[in-house]
Amino acid sequence: MEVVYLFCESDVIRIPFYDYDRRLFNLLVSKGGAWDKSRYQFIFGRNINVQQFCRSLSDIPCVLVLELIGEKSPVPLRVFNFLNRPWKQDVYESAKMYVKSFKQVKVNNAVFDLSLLPEKFPEHWQIKLEEEMRARKYSSHTQKSYVHYNRLLCRIAQKTPEDICQNDITRFLAIMEKENDYSSSTMNLAISAIKFFYKMAFREKALAEQHRPRHDKRLPVVLSKEEISSILKCEKNIKNRLLIMMAYSSGLRVSEVVCLKPQDIDFSRKLIMIHSGKGRKDRYTILSDKVITLLTDYYSQNDIIKWLFPGLTSEKHISIRTAQRICDNAFKKAKINKDTSIHCLRHSFATHLLENGIDIRYIQELLGHTSIRTTERYTHVATHKISNVPSPLDSIQ
Repeated sequence: MEVVYLFCESDVIRIPFYDYDRRLFNLLVSKGGAWDKSRYQFIFGRNINVQQFCRSLSDIPCVLVLELIGEKSPVPLRVFNFLNRPWKQDVYESAKMYVKSFKQVKVNNAVFDLSLLPEKFPEHWQIKLEEEMRARKYSSHTQKSYVHYNRLLCRIAQKTPEDICQNDITRFLAIMEKENDYSSSTMNLAISAIKFFYKMAFREKALAEQHRPRHDKRLPVVLSKEEISSILKCEKNIKNRLLIMMAYSSGLRVSEVVCLKPQDIDFSRKLIMIHSGKGRKDRYTILSDKVITLLTDYYSQNDIIKWLFPGLTSEKHISIRTAQRICDNAFKKAKINKDTSIHCLRHSFATHLLENGIDIRYIQELLGHTSIRTTERYTHVATHKISNVPSPLDSIQ
């Protein structure tokens, strides 16, 4: 192999290994790598020292792909031993200062990733946390989030769970808000994760005095019907167009649309069955006549077996990130000049139904909202009443 790529995720480090190189294969095995035959990759735990690991492969260039902490940060490439550009010790020391002072350190306009620092959340606590969540039938997404935020807290504070105090939690939340611009929803999720862990692990109220941040009162971004039409016209790929059309016409979350199966589509009743949506709730939503027509063409052109939107293999559906990228590319093709995401299609579905006079309780059921208050926010962006209010300027002679 000419280059070794290390993909650093929240809990593991993956090294794809497609070329036959017996010496390197044995070297990675000797360093504790677990061989994943089905995906042709080595798996390492995040407890390894990445810097030392890359230096031990001195004769092979290493490219380290880091996923940064923060919702809006890009994923940069960190390069070791590539084009004679070794890792600089002063940069590594700056990262240590970042953890101690909770100040943002930028290197070449990129935020330094904390994953290079020692892991302080022991494996036995992670196993215990996961067991408690599975016993309560928490969703896989919730389980992953709870583990992530507890590990992140310990890594930033550089303390084990037993040594974490109230001040550490407060400073952790402060850095989330100030340096990484987390939304109030994300911060509340982090608080819930930490609160659950400490109540479960130590039977203590670690966040008894911690106030939750106020929710941001932001209106959802809504696309007009003309913009939806333009997006669908610009997308020529039938699979991509069908995904966008179903997300909008049925008000689906991205996690719901990628997991659709052929048997979830009820053509006779014009309904879509959503299994285990948010909150593990099943529900029905509507199926558009135009989607039925496109589905017929889609089935005739593709061998659909397990998933409606299969990935690289028919055994797996496309990922959420792939669906997001499909929509982002479609928005660019249609020259949509708004802060858009695939979730805008769901917002547009609800708003357009409201503007068409559909009862808000029906919209609540179609969206799968537990509380009517969540659905009511669309009344603030629906224009069927606002547009009929005359401007006072028009009454001036």
